[in-house]
Amino acid sequence: MMNFELQQPNHIVSLATSSVLVSVDVNVWTATKQDKGISDEVTTMKKAESGTGKFTKYLFAHNPKHHRIVKLRQLIYKWLKSSTYRWNNSQDLLPTIDLEKFKDEYHEYEREFTTAVEDFLVNYQNLVSDMAFKQGDMFDVTDYPDVVTLRQKFNCRLFVAEVPSHDFRCQVSQDIADDLKNQYQEQANIIVNSVVDEQVARITDVIESISHCCGVIEGTDKDGNPTFKKRAIYDTTINRAKALVNTIKHFSPIENEASAKLQQAVVAMDKTLNGVSTELLRDSDAVRDRVKSELDDILSKFN
Repeated sequence: MMNFELQQPNHIVSLATSSVLVSVDVNVWTATKQDKGISDEVTTMKKAESGTGKFTKYLFAHNPKHHRIVKLRQLIYKWLKSSTYRWNNSQDLLPTIDLEKFKDEYHEYEREFTTAVEDFLVNYQNLVSDMAFKQGDMFDVTDYPDVVTLRQKFNCRLFVAEVPSHDFRCQVSQDIADDLKNQYQEQANIIVNSVVDEQVARITDVIESISHCCGVIEGTDKDGNPTFKKRAIYDTTINRAKALVNTIKHFSPIENEASAKLQQAVVAMDKTLNGVSTELLRDSDAVRDRVKSELDDILSKFN
């Protein structure tokens, strides 16, 4: 055995100066309960063996107040995925240039989540009484926890941590040390390459969206003459594109061919969208045509 110092790959050291690790935990009471008694009744009625089927009760089926909380959890995780890059199963990578915006958006979701939970809890007893009628003989009051217990089943939390950049020592054999070093480097390569791949996917997606919006809908009138109608274009699309360009310009985790091509595309896209607003795209056919042509040219380089 020997003391072995495992050094952080350069890719990770670089990430540590330009990004942080974040995780968001959103816990929601599922409001479901497996009913063994009804399960046994159904399997017996269907002449099936015991244990071959389960009956799940939805304690607040079709209830909009509980559904709102469940839907918010889905929206928060969808937002988290679109705002960050994968690091591991429990944490995501966030460019520090986006940290302030990320925290503002998180707190907005958190406030909305808290409001939805409070609205549900305030009306909880009335909702339980309502379910007593809807569930009929299936209703069991013990399925429903008290409000104090229930409140603890809902929470939304944000955790922020640094990207590990320091080396560490471990006492292992040389063979294991070499294996650890190779595995560590391989993991680092996977992480940074997946970041670049995701950046490419996001930038091509937004380019395609704007290019599509800058086009026209072709059709015919009642006399068979061709018609051309401008597609709608929205502030959110343009703002998303400009924000993404700004992020990628300041967050390049690795220098390789894909990353170089991405940076060239971002510079070109920044130039194309400079001074361009949604109103200008709506009002000027010349600007729409120019933006579409230049974005299509950028997109062709990826294809």
